[in-house]
Amino acid sequence: MEEREKSKVITQSMLTALGSAIGFVLVGKLIFKWLGITMGDFMVAGGAILFCLAITDLVSPAKRRRIPGKELGAVPLGTPLIAGPAVLTTSLMIVSQFGLYSTIISLVANILVTGLIFRFSFVLMKLLGEAGTKALSKITSLLLAAIAVMLIRKGPQQFMEL
Repeated sequence: MEEREKSKVITQSMLTALGSAIGFVLVGKLIFKWLGITMGDFMVAGGAILFCLAITDLVSPAKRRRIPGKELGAVPLGTPLIAGPAVLTTSLMIVSQFGLYSTIISLVANILVTGLIFRFSFVLMKLLGEAGTKALSKITSLLLAAIAVMLIRKGPQQFMEL
């Protein structure tokens, strides 16, 4: 991608993630109540989705390049990768512990850091090279799978606490 396109995708992904996460913090519990969903249900479902994403990345022999669409910043970057099930679940859990303002400030700070990492990812890619970048990608996918398993494991614990 050209620099201008890359910048547009990064901005779109950050705004999508921020809007999704803050919107979810504000109305997530109401949606859960309306649909009869518990936090445990959401954790298991989100963990399953994350696990599928991680496994797909881990076992695919090579990434298929595709021409990015207009929605690349919104889907898959903004959601589910930046503001996905783990972020949404954690946000709902910490809002009850630390309050709305602290949760929103932490979301904004985390998404800004993510945006900075995206913006300067070329430095990391130059430093690691192609092989190092692929290795780091597989390690992060393994960590994503572990987070998914943790969500799936903790979901039923939420059922027990009801």
